[in-house]
Amino acid sequence: MVGTEHDIFATFGAYGIECAHSHHLLAAMVSARSVSSGAPPSMRLMVHAAYLRVYTRQRADDDLPAYAAPDKAGVVTEGDFGLWEESIREDALQLEFDGKTFVCPRRPRLRMLEGLLAFHHSFPGMTGSMLVPEDVVRRAAAELEAIYENQPNARSHILTSAWHVPLRWFAAFRPDQREIVTTEAGTSIRYRTRRSDASDRLERTVEILQTAGFDESIIAPVDGLVSWLSEFANDSVVELDYGTVAQLFDDGDLVLDETAADVTSSLEALEAGDLDGASDHYALAAGRWAQAQATVYSN
Repeated sequence: MVGTEHDIFATFGAYGIECAHSHHLLAAMVSARSVSSGAPPSMRLMVHAAYLRVYTRQRADDDLPAYAAPDKAGVVTEGDFGLWEESIREDALQLEFDGKTFVCPRRPRLRMLEGLLAFHHSFPGMTGSMLVPEDVVRRAAAELEAIYENQPNARSHILTSAWHVPLRWFAAFRPDQREIVTTEAGTSIRYRTRRSDASDRLERTVEILQTAGFDESIIAPVDGLVSWLSEFANDSVVELDYGTVAQLFDDGDLVLDETAADVTSSLEALEAGDLDGASDHYALAAGRWAQAQATVYSN
């Protein structure tokens, strides 16, 4: 579930990379070796990210303050594990869904530590150590272990993907759950559904891929999403947010973006044994994201 993963339907010709958990991880992993060199704290991090979030019912004893957007979005500051773009304040995003209030704790420190270690472990041998030095890994692992010991129920409510939305994320949603929204940055897209429905759809996706004979390396990332969601209550809300990745597309492209429908149609064709149909629908989805996803490799 954490680290570098193949996208679903990868045998049809495309691969995806998901840096799970943390947008600011991308800054941290680059600067883990260079933070001592005095990188200017006012620099801006040129990384776009999409998010998969889980919101749980707000309880009377919830003590996290509501998230407040920073005055200057995208300004990077220096931390002990590198450069941070996201606010390090412990707070929670909130939303109203079906007349009830739900919260999504951001847990930036937890997500950064998990993401940093996952990134290191996804590159075996000397490569991982070159990208994230061993002393940084030891300090991050010790702090993460302390968090787990002191907060046994601590978990990440947010997965983050740089530059694109992994196609497997769309499998959690019905096509008609797509919403075109207007944000401060412009037009964007989001999907929302109940956790129980998202899990059912992802479990069905795993079954379809298994029946079709896909390799475990293709199935495991989807199954990892199932495992991650299983940690949350059935009535939780799952949200796919294009985030700043939406800025990579024109408004017209976003209005015409039907990736969830293409993924659903590909899975349905695959389930029916129509490999050509499955490949055609997948090609539509993959083609839509090809340019944005190529940025992953150029970075």
